[in-house]
Amino acid sequence: MNIYVGNLSYGTNDASLRAAFEPHGDVASAQVIIDRETGRSRGFGFVEMPNDEQARAAIAALNGQELDGRSLNVNEARPRADRGGDRGGRGGDRGGRGGDRGGDRRRPY
Repeated sequence: MNIYVGNLSYGTNDASLRAAFEPHGDVASAQVIIDRETGRSRGFGFVEMPNDEQARAAIAALNGQELDGRSLNVNEARPRADRGGDRGGRGGDRGGRGGDRGGDRRRPY
């Protein structure tokens, strides 16, 4: 089961996240999500536990508990929504104007 862990301290790393869950069962992976631009934690992470029963017990035990000075928000992770390839901006099927800059159309760009 994939578990979402929110409200993490910026000081929490993969190892300390794993250590918090290991007393509750087998942990396949533990990852704190890092911002690409700043290299800093985004304040949440995911823990993968292969045994669903152990995962549910870990969620019940750790939700609301403190880790590195922060009260954790722990629950079963929801599937990631399909974001598609369009990340906003101009063009696409979002009604954007694309490369058309308006104004005097006789003037070359």
